[in-house]
Amino acid sequence: MHPRNLLAPALAAFAAAAMLSAPAHAELAVGAAAPAFVTQGAKAGKPFTFDLKKALKNGPVVVYFYPKAFTKGCTLEAHAFAEATEDFAKAGAMVIGMSADDLPTLEKFSTMECRDKFPVAIADAGIIKNYDVALSIPGLSAAVTKRTSYVIGKDGKIKLAFTDMDYKDHVSKTLATVQGLAKH
Repeated sequence: MHPRNLLAPALAAFAAAAMLSAPAHAELAVGAAAPAFVTQGAKAGKPFTFDLKKALKNGPVVVYFYPKAFTKGCTLEAHAFAEATEDFAKAGAMVIGMSADDLPTLEKFSTMECRDKFPVAIADAGIIKNYDVALSIPGLSAAVTKRTSYVIGKDGKIKLAFTDMDYKDHVSKTLATVQGLAKH
């Protein structure tokens, strides 16, 4: 059986169990300095290098971690962020999705599910550790991240940290936070 076929049922089972519980707390505290990183990503199917420090010079950055490209919840979350891209831009913020997927997968995901509206990038082992978003699924050796969204202010500090395996509130919570930052 192909490894992707093994991953989907494991993620589905975990997500179902996670949705029965209350939302978990994000791992990095509001007010903490966001760990800087540089990684490879894709937007509109084209590869690029993402540097968090450079991106913050232009305004707040929403860094949202998702478990696995092309799974149901991650696809729906990408669609929701794509639909809200203009609202984030009006508030002066950019959005970047992060997962442990490889670059060819992210190139496809950025076009098919992110609808060419925002970038996605590789969350390598160091980024996953620094943001404390590792998701452990018994029997799965592949790297997977928790569904955690951070709003990082232009000052490099965490303004919002939200972890919930249900994708539904991630866009509204991050958008409200960046809109609040824009008012100040």
